[in-house]
Amino acid sequence: MDTYTLSEARQKLSFILDRAKKKGKVFIQRKDGSVFEVKALSDKKSPLDVKGIDIDLSRDEIIRIIKESRRK
Repeated sequence: MDTYTLSEARQKLSFILDRAKKKGKVFIQRKDGSVFEVKALSDKKSPLDVKGIDIDLSRDEIIRIIKESRRK
């Protein structure tokens, strides 16, 4: 568990945000003892959501290529 003082958090905010992203969460503690959790929001993007490419093939050409590959 990574815990930083409020003073450290002010001085190293970028570092602490990177750390929270890497570790999942970090904690910041005030002088009065109250503790706060900082965590990165998860990226809700699917790993299967990939950018397509334009291969300039017609529907019939794609079907022909698939049928040929299945014959082998």
